Amino acid sequence: MLGGSIGRIFQLLLIGPWISRSEQKRMHLLAAKANHDLAALGELFQAGKLSPVIDRCFPLDEVPDAFRYFGEGRARGKIVITV
Repeated sequence: MLGGSIGRIFQLLLIGPWISRSEQKRMHLLAAKANHDLAALGELFQAGKLSPVIDRCFPLDEVPDAFRYFGEGRARGKIVITV
């Protein structure tokens, strides 16, 4: 299972730049470390003062569909990949 997940991550890394070029959309991989800013955001979430706009959730095995959906420009919020 782990090998499959890692393989899918590499697919995302390869597909992302293609979507950026073909759809004129910019995609970036984001990695964050826990710090004061993230703690402050967590507090805002818990207090109900901040909430993400989630357009749609896709399971991990439907990542290509999620990228197509994103590439079509239909998303009006965040696209979530559930593991």
